[in-house]
Order: sequence, then structure tokens, then C-alpha cells
Amino acid sequence: MHVISIDDDFDAWHNAARDALAHGWTPESIEWRVERHDAAALSLFDAQTDAETAPPKPAEASPVRISKELASQLKDASHFRDPNRWGFLYRVLWRWAQGDRSSASPADEDGARLNKMAKSVRRVQHDMIAYVRFRQRDASLGPPEYVAWYEPDHDVLAWGAEHFAARMGRSTWLITTPDGAAMFDVAHLHLERRRNFAADHQCDTPDAAEALWMTYYRSIFNPARLNESALEQHMPVRFWKGLPEGALIPSLVSQARGGVRRVGQAQHVGALGGKAVQVDALDAQPARDAPTSLDDCRRCDLWRHATQAVAGEGPSDARIMLLGEQPGDQEDLKGEPFVGPAGQLLDDAMRRAGVPREQVYLTNAVKHFKWEPRGKRRLHKTPGQQEVEACAYWLERELHDIGARVIVTLGATALAALLGHRATLQAHLGRVTPYGDKVIVATYHPSYALRQNDDAAREKNVAAIVAALEQARSLTG
Repeated sequence: MHVISIDDDFDAWHNAARDALAHGWTPESIEWRVERHDAAALSLFDAQTDAETAPPKPAEASPVRISKELASQLKDASHFRDPNRWGFLYRVLWRWAQGDRSSASPADEDGARLNKMAKSVRRVQHDMIAYVRFRQRDASLGPPEYVAWYEPDHDVLAWGAEHFAARMGRSTWLITTPDGAAMFDVAHLHLERRRNFAADHQCDTPDAAEALWMTYYRSIFNPARLNESALEQHMPVRFWKGLPEGALIPSLVSQARGGVRRVGQAQHVGALGGKAVQVDALDAQPARDAPTSLDDCRRCDLWRHATQAVAGEGPSDARIMLLGEQPGDQEDLKGEPFVGPAGQLLDDAMRRAGVPREQVYLTNAVKHFKWEPRGKRRLHKTPGQQEVEACAYWLERELHDIGARVIVTLGATALAALLGHRATLQAHLGRVTPYGDKVIVATYHPSYALRQNDDAAREKNVAAIVAALEQARSLTG
């Protein structure tokens, strides 16, 4: 067993790992130990320029070429708080050096862990930039001019210190954390690593500008627009104690819950001259004529979070109308119906059924994209009955203006938009249902087929869509 003792930083591990690779030591044969120094001060800028302080390169080391992406992943993951991270990172590097490139792939067990660690560290780096709050000290106390206390989830103090050194100009500052501190004296950036760094290094004295900031924050807080889940998603509760405005948020949220949101204004604004009258939000809007265009529609709230309304598309003399549920993510961005993955599957089904796309009218029961956030993605969310009913105004206009004889409903929502919410898709599959001077042919929505994990089940759904399109074509004669 080979024992390797290193400082708890990436450069020390990098040099030791390169030496171990040169000796051909396998990951299982190495015990990695971290030498901790309770009060070890390091000048980051000096360490980059003073070659004598760098660990010597092993004479027998041969260079191991790795991809730029892997190098970045290893460096980011090295900041992840895990006592076994150095041994794990060496295992990834060892596998790569042996020609196993899958060690960096998210599909590999080690690669997935590496990517997860690096992603978590990058998230914490972003949080540090967003949530470190400096407070200005009394000038008579001398440097540093600004101080901040921060509690990162991973070892990103050195990374964040370099960022603030480049952004704070000629100011001196100090950032303290539970595991150490970073100090910038204009000429040098110093890092001190110390376990259980006392929390009394915090500066709780507000600076002169803080009162102004608190007044501004109160004034822009709109209780009528409060979304608590979105607030906590974008500003996690664990950071509130380090933010000046964090002390205000609980009371502002409490006031909103207690009824302030009914008048749509902060308490101190409502206390000004005049009388606060509680009215329904819709009644408070100025009187308007009925919307003359889909872009101006405010019949429900979906327009607030959509990029644009997506109108129907196709010839006005089309014999067949295809009615879907609502636009998807790509339709919302492009402003055209059925251009995303479901639209591509529908195009293929129309080709198989002999129904040219340019001869049909394509539209949706709901004209705005309803979605919910999932990370950086916008995931489809089924529209509610009230939203379907609100959009019925536009669907009725399309049914009147488009001379389609056959309406092919794609999915349960489209069918319910015509026949009411009690109509079920299973009860109407394969049937021709009269609808005034038109007929309805019901089938699955293409997105339902895309969600099938089994190829046979997916093809069965696609075949049903093709059969419905063929039936619609035959009905048009």
C-alpha cells in the first residue's frame, strides 16, 4: 500500500497523481491522506508566480494527455466536499490513462459521479457570486474596508476570492467562512485555511448604504405578485441569514398571507392618504372592448408566462382540421403549431395516411403554452378546464371560419374542448361522432406516442393516428 500525503488542494493532488501514474500505481494500491494545517496562510497570487513554492515535478513522470473537458471536470470536482474525493479523482484519471475514455462519460458510473460533483460545485460557485454581501467598516478601524461572512456548501472560497479580487478594484476586503478566510490587500490575495473558523468573525454592523437598500427592497416588493415557491427556488432560504434583505422577507411574506396582497400594495403605501378599497383584480382593470386579435387575448393567465400566442395554420378551405391540446416548448418559441417532436411524428403519420400537411388546418384547443420549470427546461403542463373554456372563444371562430368537414381531435383535452369535460377518449376511439354540420374523429395525441417506452406500444399508437387520418380522408370523399 502506497501512502500519499498532500495539501487539501487541486495542485497538490495533481502533482502527486502525475507522480503515481508515472510509477504505475493502481487506485487500489494508494491511500490518500490530507495534511491539514489549522492556520496555514497562502498567498494565492504569490503561489502563481513564485516557482520555488511549487512542488517539484517527478523526474520520471511522462505527460498524460487528457481532454480539456475532463481537465475542467476534475478541477471543479476537486472542490466537492467529500473525504474520499482525491482517491476517486485518481481512479477516473487512472482509467483515462489506461485508455478507458468512458471514465468521463455521464453514462459510466464514475463519469456520472464526476459530472454530478462538478455540476454541484459550479452551482455553489454561482451562489457565492450571487449571495456574498459585503459590509463597509468604519474607516477609523483601518483595513479591510469591506467584510463578509459566507457559508459555502463546497470548498469554493479560493475560487470566489479570485473572482472578487478582480471585481472589487482597489478596495481591501475580507471574506470569512467556517473553514477559513480570504483577504485582499490590493497587492496580494491571501487565503487562510482553518477548520471551525469562529462565526464571530461576522460583521453585523450595517453600513451607511444598507438602510437605503432596505428601503428600496421594501418598495419593490409586491405582495399581490408573491410566488413563495419561486422566491425560495431563486433565493434559497439557507442564504437569507447572510443577506441584509433576508431579515425583511419573512415579515413581508407574512403580511402578504395576512391580506396585504388583496389590496396589491405594501402596508406603508396603503397607510398613505386616501382609502384602500378591496376589489377583484379583474374589476380593477380599465374597461376594454373584446380582444380583436389573439395576441391581445387576456381571457386567462397563460399569456403571462408564454412567449407568444400560437394561432392555427392552414388553408381556410381545408376539408380536415387537426385539433391538438396546446402549443409545446418549440411551438411557443417559433409561433407555429406542431413544429416540435410531436409535430414531426404527426407529419410522418400524415405521410403514411396520404394526407398532405399543406391541405389540412392545424390548431390547438388552447393557444398559449402552459408549462412548469424543471431545472433549465420548461415542461408541458396540462391546461385546466377554465383555461380550455377561456380559449373556446378562439376555437369557435376557427370552426366558423374554416370550412372543415372533419375534425380530428388529438388527445383527450382536444376532444373535451368540443364535447365537454365528461367526454372520454377511450369511448370515442374508432368512432365517428356528429358535431353540428361536422363530424369528429378522435385519436391519440402524437406526444402520447412519444412517451411510450416500448417500441411496439409506440407503433400501436402511431398506427391508430394513421388510421384516424385515413378515416378522415375517406369521410371528406
